[in-house]
Amino acid sequence: MILDNIDNWRNYSLGPAWEKAFGFLDTLDPSAPEEETKIDDDHMFARVMSYPTRDETSSDAVLEAHRRYADIQMVLIGSERIAWYPTSSLNAKTAYDQDKDVQFFDYERPADVQVSVFPGTFVFLLPQDAHMPQLKTDGRGGDVKKVVVKIDLDLLTI
Repeated sequence: MILDNIDNWRNYSLGPAWEKAFGFLDTLDPSAPEEETKIDDDHMFARVMSYPTRDETSSDAVLEAHRRYADIQMVLIGSERIAWYPTSSLNAKTAYDQDKDVQFFDYERPADVQVSVFPGTFVFLLPQDAHMPQLKTDGRGGDVKKVVVKIDLDLLTI
């Protein structure tokens, strides 16, 4: 997992796809429409979405990981907390779904590593990075608008 300020994305040399993803992110502002956008066919796409944050014990909270795509997650409005777990330390709740590129895991305990993401920051997640996004950053919670860019791992120089 990488957590950093959006202005520092150039500090990571992950190849042309990385640059293309941040070129797309640079075009977004809080008024971006909630939709899926193809950036490079099925190899790279983005989803802009909104939702209320929640507690990790909520039945709506999901602990997930991906195998085909890496995620770049960036909040446009509001804030959210993302709980991080090493994928290898978790018990599978479902089998890996290749069509949706997702596997869900059992929530058994609070994560030792949790990050709060605000406008101006990004999180980069790889297959070893199981994550539970959409969590409250304070007791009240609130609404979040964010973008997730999915990059086919074959396009990255890791």
